[in-house]
Amino acid sequence: MEAFRFINIGFGNTVNAGKIIAIVSPDSAPVKRLVSKAREDGRTVDATQGRKTKAVLIMENDRIILSALLPETIRGRAQGTREDMSREDEERPD
Repeated sequence: MEAFRFINIGFGNTVNAGKIIAIVSPDSAPVKRLVSKAREDGRTVDATQGRKTKAVLIMENDRIILSALLPETIRGRAQGTREDMSREDEERPD
């Protein structure tokens, strides 16, 4: 059995890196529709702590997770790069 590897997606919130299908920007119309539909269905997890959503994580279990960190930051953490693993949640609030 593979061990779970959790990554920080901001403000102490973590997700199982092995369950992430995609990390996308929230700006495009299709992603906005996806998030809106997931909100209606109760499938979203808002991990932004009231900040602006900068990344949308699409998970294996059909959940959508919203993060205030940039997609590049989360990608780096998921890949385990040393630079991104050592950074705190220094993203500037909007």
